[in-house]
Amino acid sequence: MARIMLIYGLISGAVIIAVSIIFLVNGSGHHSSVWLGYLVMVVGLSSIFVGVRQYRDKTLGGVIRFWPALGLGLGIAVVASLVYVAIWEAYLAFSHYNFMDEYAASVLAHKRAAGVTGADYQKAVAEVDKMRAIYANPLARFGMTFIEIFPVGLVMALVSAALLQNPRVLPARAAA
Repeated sequence: MARIMLIYGLISGAVIIAVSIIFLVNGSGHHSSVWLGYLVMVVGLSSIFVGVRQYRDKTLGGVIRFWPALGLGLGIAVVASLVYVAIWEAYLAFSHYNFMDEYAASVLAHKRAAGVTGADYQKAVAEVDKMRAIYANPLARFGMTFIEIFPVGLVMALVSAALLQNPRVLPARAAA
């Protein structure tokens, strides 16, 4: 079971972070749709379903109960989330930690473009500065990055466990 968690978690995390970094490198990272980001996570975390199904069909003979399936799915989600965090930290180090500065500048530019001025603009500057200070703390950044992806993995694990506890859902094919 640990092998499946590791393999599918690594695959999932690598897919998600690779697509995310492609968006960042192309300059559309913090401007692109939040929904696109979650879609990438759902696609990458679909390996939870594949991993639980493989374990059910190859190791357990086609039958798995809800709680073991959920545990395996959560294990894959944790590994994927840790990979996501680790590679994000590596990307930040490689880019000299300028992500938050670029993000802050983008937020403030959007405020200016929307016509925000005076005290409201100063409030936005203070919020961005506070966010930048929090993001500078590695433990806070780790938690924030982990919590970006793990809830999606939790949902995928729940759905996978609920579906795959039924042995009639995508049953293993008999060898010819």
